[in-house]
Amino acid sequence: MSEEFGPEANDDELYEHHKVVAAKGQEPLRIDKFLMNFIENATRSQIQKAAKDGHIWVNNVVVKQNYKVKAGDDIRVMFSHPPYEFLLQPEDIPLDVVYEDDVLLVVNKPAGMVVHPGHGNYSGTLINALLHHCKVDLPNNSSDRPGLVHRIDKDTSGLLVVAKTEAAMTFLSKQFFDKTSEREYVAIVWGNVEADEGTIEGHLGRHPKNRLQMHVFPEGDQGKEAITHYKVLERLGYVTVISCKLETGRTHQIRVHMKHIGHTLFNDERYGGERILKGTTFTKYKQFVENAFKILPRQALHAKTLGFVHPVTKELMQFNTEIPEDMASVIEKWRHYAKHSAEN
Repeated sequence: MSEEFGPEANDDELYEHHKVVAAKGQEPLRIDKFLMNFIENATRSQIQKAAKDGHIWVNNVVVKQNYKVKAGDDIRVMFSHPPYEFLLQPEDIPLDVVYEDDVLLVVNKPAGMVVHPGHGNYSGTLINALLHHCKVDLPNNSSDRPGLVHRIDKDTSGLLVVAKTEAAMTFLSKQFFDKTSEREYVAIVWGNVEADEGTIEGHLGRHPKNRLQMHVFPEGDQGKEAITHYKVLERLGYVTVISCKLETGRTHQIRVHMKHIGHTLFNDERYGGERILKGTTFTKYKQFVENAFKILPRQALHAKTLGFVHPVTKELMQFNTEIPEDMASVIEKWRHYAKHSAEN
């Protein structure tokens, strides 16, 4: 930590939990509202309490919650304890282990489980479960996350490979970097996807106004290259079941790419899929969709297939999982709806 924070902290060391620099075009906005767009899972009352307790700094000065952020402000959230994600504790949490040997394991993550600790999710994560299950020190990846070769979102279910050794971490990470690993997802999206198959290419980066979202930018402008290959599996009237194969693995890639072409994932609250985007205005239809949302209270996305070359045996390994019950039930509901609509 830089010394400029020392005197005000009464010689207690402060730890930086979040840092944001306001963009050039930032219009004046209360800091509690501003930080809501940058700190995942934080509530406005939590941010206001942090400000009241003197934990929010702007340009090296403590500010209150009514401070108006302006362009170029250097904003930091500081606490006297390290970020909880660096205080990892093993937890006895059941894991669906699909495969395991001395150097790696493959797990089927349920929807709702956070992969690694972060703001608002300091326990109950996949890493906490892995530390208990493996009972060995897992190697850190480039982001200091133990064992993680790749990740999937909290509310996405499906397959993940975890490295147990440094050598396995290096070997597996290179396959993901070189785009030689196989990753296939199944999703339910709003609307009738016209083409039977296609490829979406668009650089992904943080949304300029809502930092909790990703955004497609013009090629070469900003963001990182992202390529998604999709194929229609089943057309169900106002929704379509698709398969997506990732050539790259960017944050929220499938969710953002599908929204970009006009087919937001069903019940994807972050990107607007929790609203009725296609269909009729009939009350019965609205009730039908709301019931489907209750059955599947998350984005309709499942990491179904995972393939890679084993770090030691050099054998090509491929793993498949069944579509989870919540997604399967909603697909079946839409099948009945589409069939009934066609008959009338």
